[in-house]
Amino acid sequence: MKRIYTTITISATLLLITSAAHAQVTLNSVRIAAKDTVALAKFYQAAFGMQEVNRINSTGGPEVFVNFGVTIESAKANKSEPIVIMHRDSDDIKDPIAHVILNVKDMAATVASIKTAGGSMAGDPRPFGNSGIVIGIAIDPAGNRLELIQRP
Repeated sequence: MKRIYTTITISATLLLITSAAHAQVTLNSVRIAAKDTVALAKFYQAAFGMQEVNRINSTGGPEVFVNFGVTIESAKANKSEPIVIMHRDSDDIKDPIAHVILNVKDMAATVASIKTAGGSMAGDPRPFGNSGIVIGIAIDPAGNRLELIQRP
């Protein structure tokens, strides 16, 4: 019995140590790229209601940070992590991975905003099995893929 208790105690201690190490890691931001970072930031503002909250000028072009908010002030005060749009030389990159995943309340309205703002959809949003979840893949004007998730 003492051996089982000791094993459980050691296992629990190791779990706590591992959990503590992982608890110190958080998401800083999501980075995507575009040839014209300023124009792409305007797409995110029009499609998703995001605002520019920071800009770092670099040799290739500005790195633009956007976050959710009705005004610039509310976007800057938003505690969620921003999307960072960095410069790349070409938008001709064919990357099949959705590097940004957004939760949406109304898939149809979000798809309409994306198309109005100059983006497109990889196909019609579809149910995810029988879960009640609907998933869509959007493509911004620079070719970055965005996964959209509408929960029931």
